[in-house]
Amino acid sequence: MRDANRIVVETVGVGYEVLIPLSTYYRLPPTGERVALEIRQVVRADALTLYGFSTGTEKRAFDLLMSVQHVGPKLALATLSVLTPEELVAAIAKGDVERIDAVPGVGPKVAERVVRELRDRIGDLKLLAPSTVRVSGSTLPAQPSDGIPAGPLDEAISALVNLGMKPVEANRTVRAVVAEDSSAAESSEVIIRRSLAILRSEK
Repeated sequence: MRDANRIVVETVGVGYEVLIPLSTYYRLPPTGERVALEIRQVVRADALTLYGFSTGTEKRAFDLLMSVQHVGPKLALATLSVLTPEELVAAIAKGDVERIDAVPGVGPKVAERVVRELRDRIGDLKLLAPSTVRVSGSTLPAQPSDGIPAGPLDEAISALVNLGMKPVEANRTVRAVVAEDSSAAESSEVIIRRSLAILRSEK
C-alpha cells in the first residue's frame, strides 16, 4: 500500500508502515517492486514511528530539523516535501525566512528558529553524498495495495492536507491547478508540485 505520505513495505513477511516526504514518494518504484530506504525510527511515549528517505542527505536534513525547538516529525517531513536539502541549506545560509515560511504549517517564528539554530550546522548536510541504502541490511519490497487507489485529485488533496494545509485551501489550490491545465488531473505528482508552486508564489 502506498500514498503520497506513506508506504507499507514488507520484509520477512511483516508489513511496516513508513512515513515519507513527497521527495521520496516521487522516487518510489512501481508498487510491488523492491525499494530501499534510509530509515529513522522515532520513539515516543505513545508510539513508535518509522520515517523513510530515498537518500542519506534527506535523512540527515530530517534529523537536523528535528533538533530545532518546536519542530516535530510531521513538520520536518512537510519541510522536506517542499524543499530539497539543497534548497533548505541555501535558504538557511541566506537567512531566507520567507522561503521556509512557505512550507504549510511552519509559520514565521518557527522559520526564524530554523535559520537561527541551523545556520552553523548546515555543513553537516554538504558532507553527505546522495545515496540509497538498504534498510536493516535488506531491501524492502513494496506491498501491493489491496484496495482501490484514490484518484489523483483526492490523493493530491490528502497529501497537501497532511503537509499542513487546511482542507478548503488544499481543495481550492488543486482545483485551480486542474482548471488551468486539465491534463494535470492525470497525475497526483504533477498536481502536488504545481499546488506547492502556487503556495510559494502566494507567500
